[in-house]
Amino acid sequence: MSKTVLVTGASSGIGAAVARRLYARGFTVFGTTRSANPSSPSEFTMFSLDVTSDESVRDCVDRVISRTGHIDVLVNNAGYALNGAIEETTLAEAKEQFETNFFGAVRMVNAVLPSMRQARAGRIINIGSLVGLIAVPYTAFYCATKFALEAYSEALWYELKPFGVAVSLIEPGFIRTSISHAARTAAQSLPAYDQARNRVIAAIKDGVDKGCSPELVAKAILHAATSRTTRLRYRVGPDAVWLPRIRKAVPWSFFAAGLRRQFAIDAKT
Repeated sequence: MSKTVLVTGASSGIGAAVARRLYARGFTVFGTTRSANPSSPSEFTMFSLDVTSDESVRDCVDRVISRTGHIDVLVNNAGYALNGAIEETTLAEAKEQFETNFFGAVRMVNAVLPSMRQARAGRIINIGSLVGLIAVPYTAFYCATKFALEAYSEALWYELKPFGVAVSLIEPGFIRTSISHAARTAAQSLPAYDQARNRVIAAIKDGVDKGCSPELVAKAILHAATSRTTRLRYRVGPDAVWLPRIRKAVPWSFFAAGLRRQFAIDAKT
């Protein structure tokens, strides 16, 4: 019997790559998008989903289960980036970031867990980030959502292991997607931050443009979805592998100086 996977944020980038790869491996794939009238590719069905809405989440999960009777794998990929200095970002903007990137994943997990727990089987795969391990300035609240996902996923792993439900967290570094170019910007702009902020955001976009293919992330997710023995964490890309190791191995002042150079925070204009 074909296994069913639900991938949030599957209209482009990592989500689309994951949906296509899992479809190619025989999964029955359902993807989601924020679009009110999603167009479905030939490979899999797309549903409209707002992960910030309890009703929308319940409706989406119920529609999938009504068609297949079960959800075997949930891939929580929906999210967006928010750029701006901490002082420039309103509390409302920060909360909205958490509602999508963190609580959106929580809503999805809560919706699929009853059936997975009853079946004593299932896999939950959350898309984290290297910036859930190492914070980058001028993206503080995006980083904070990914740091939160780290703790949440680790605790969830412990809680669900007795029920046969596996939890994995994917931690990509720079990946070539549209996320940085489609990033939202804090509404308030303070001139004191302009030069450093603009340099950092430009460096992030350059890193994304030169990053690994989304297919590399899809490969890791395929492993997490199909392997007999899964891991809690999968780091994807050389930067995701080596930067956390370097941070642990060297004094903080040395690491921080390197990061400031990488993102041109102190560059003279």
